[in-house]
Amino acid sequence: MSIYGAMFSGVSGLNANSQSLGMIADNISNVNTVGYKGNAAQFSTLVTQSPTRTTFSPGGVMSQPAATIDQQGLLQGTGSKTDVAIAGNGFFVVNEASTPGLGDEYFFTRAGSFNPDAKGDLVNTAGYYLQGWPLTNGVTLPTNTSVLTSVQTVNISNLNGAARATANLGLQINLPSTAAVTDVHSATVQIFDSLGNSHDLQIDFTKTATNAWDITVNDPVLSSTGVVSGTVTPAVRNITFAGDGTPAVINFPDIAITGWTTGASNSTVAVDAGTVGVGDGLTQFAGQFSLDSFDQDGIPFGRFTSVSIDNEGVVTALFDNGEKQAIYKLPVAMFPNPNGLEAVNGNAYRQSGTSGDLLLKDANVGGAGAVASSALEASNVDLAEEFTRMITTQRAYSANAKVITTAGGAQPAVTALSA
Repeated sequence: MSIYGAMFSGVSGLNANSQSLGMIADNISNVNTVGYKGNAAQFSTLVTQSPTRTTFSPGGVMSQPAATIDQQGLLQGTGSKTDVAIAGNGFFVVNEASTPGLGDEYFFTRAGSFNPDAKGDLVNTAGYYLQGWPLTNGVTLPTNTSVLTSVQTVNISNLNGAARATANLGLQINLPSTAAVTDVHSATVQIFDSLGNSHDLQIDFTKTATNAWDITVNDPVLSSTGVVSGTVTPAVRNITFAGDGTPAVINFPDIAITGWTTGASNSTVAVDAGTVGVGDGLTQFAGQFSLDSFDQDGIPFGRFTSVSIDNEGVVTALFDNGEKQAIYKLPVAMFPNPNGLEAVNGNAYRQSGTSGDLLLKDANVGGAGAVASSALEASNVDLAEEFTRMITTQRAYSANAKVITTAGGAQPAVTALSA
């Protein structure tokens, strides 16, 4: 039986080492695959029980693949804003369909080379669609973020930034302390209506007494034509300064504008003219009249230009009017045993019985990795290590083949002797 056992043991060695060589070949072929995780053969003995203590029954060997899914690959920068990688633990959630339905499976991947398709859905080179939590008003997440039904395909098409009317106006103006009574100084600021049209608003300051000024807000004019475009409701506005040049009394009610010729909704603009006793707005010091700065919160209509993704996985749409809008947040999928995931085509994985239960987490929180934008994770395959394994595996394969050759050559002699 020892001769037969030796042959079968050699056959098991051939099989185990051929499996190992197959893993090495697969690793080498995927050395440039984004997010690829290599496999290595782990060998274990096959033991045949000996009938007595003075005899030996050859057993053999078996191999099984050991995944290195939890080993980080090198992050490499790219020029695409929709390329993403994970620095640390976890996976991106993807689906095989752009609009997941019954029977469409969710997968998990580290391959973050996503690009918008014809519909604006972000899809990677394997055809899997990136999933994210939709954000309501740029802030609010879905109610239950722990289940896969809370995510949807990230889409960056048909995004337009809405215009916003000016609601707040801050002024920093110095009125000359040497101005004579009845002197008038004017400042023109730009505001926006609810449709995003730009208007010029002139504010006149008339000195009425020592340290006292009246303030007149004129009707706005359309910036593009210079024609009056609305009506300011008359109101008494004035300011009195203390001897140190800071305001002592500020009377500056909100500016109400009605009858926009552009068809926009009526506007109410709250004005911050400064703080009593503080030189943070209107002041009266020596020197010339000067409009140092003004701040207003209106914006014109904006068109979508690009997206950005931060390290917390928040996908933000950027518009040409300077507006930003957070539209999705990318969850990071975590598993107790990521090496137990089942590999599927396209460098992705599915949950298995040995991987443990899925847990969706915020990026960079509770052990989940941070999202790196404009970056991709390279394969974690080390070519030098693979070539070394190839050499040792080839030698082991050849040695097992020699065992079979030797045992097979000895077999006829044993048969003849038995006869």
